[in-house]
Amino acid sequence: MQMQNGGPMIDQYLDAATRPQTRRSYRAAIEHFEAEWGGFLPATADSIARYLATYAGQLAANTLKLRLAALAQWHIDQGFPDPTKAPVVKKVLKGIRVLHPAREKQAVPLQLHQLEQLAAWLMTKEQEAARADDQAQRLRCCRDRALILLGFWRAFRSDELCRLRIEDNALHPGQGLALFLPRSKSDRRNEGTHFKVPALSRLCPVEAYQSWMELLPRQQGPVFCAVDRWGHASDSALHPNSIIPLLRIRLQEAGISDADLYSSHSLRRGFATWANGQGWDVKALMEYVGWKDMKSALRYIDATPHFGDALALHAVPAVPLAK
Repeated sequence: MQMQNGGPMIDQYLDAATRPQTRRSYRAAIEHFEAEWGGFLPATADSIARYLATYAGQLAANTLKLRLAALAQWHIDQGFPDPTKAPVVKKVLKGIRVLHPAREKQAVPLQLHQLEQLAAWLMTKEQEAARADDQAQRLRCCRDRALILLGFWRAFRSDELCRLRIEDNALHPGQGLALFLPRSKSDRRNEGTHFKVPALSRLCPVEAYQSWMELLPRQQGPVFCAVDRWGHASDSALHPNSIIPLLRIRLQEAGISDADLYSSHSLRRGFATWANGQGWDVKALMEYVGWKDMKSALRYIDATPHFGDALALHAVPAVPLAK
């Protein structure tokens, strides 16, 4: 590690202050502005306005906003005035929204009966694999059932599921599960977040997690990892980008139609829609899921619940867990 004046270089801390995905997005945005469009840095407000106009209608407004954020950050980091705050830039972006309105794409919520069908199919396949001594299939089915049930009932994002580590969690069989994430999208101060997962009478994420821990041949490291063809569990976590294809493949195998319409957000949105249909107060739902503003919550909740009558699952966030 490089040293300066007897101490570590501050670059690593500056990098750590920004999420890796954000850094990658910002680098790609700067490269697009310079190499693809032919812009020069530092930029002028006029050149940025022309850049926006060039890609209006081709790129979504949210993508253009991300490009602006990257350009703004580059100028701030380099000590230049931020041209993205100029009135002409703001006005052009507003005009793009007016002339090129686009409805935000939303993941199809996973309905409760689909979750039940999927979990039952995975359980059956796991049992068949155990009888056939197919360790790889058994591990994958057990892992996927735990991942999907935990992702649904805790409304986790894919990167949060992949970031869970065994040593940070406390399992209380038959009672609940205490989880800790050192960082997440909603944890702006990077203080870490504790989550409680109640044990349920059906489709229980605690039971599924316990079953997976009993099969996983280690006591630390990532909770959800790859499994090779010989049934060896990797020491590395699943990549967040692998969750969507994993979910779609499992949905298709379980006989659920239009599997390609679902994504990892289908778990999060499915839980929110279910909770809304159960009469959860929006404020309580926001606190449970981790949304900071009402707009975020309403984006995930369907106006008409898809889950029909309430099922006695006792999915209440206030279940006490042993310390």
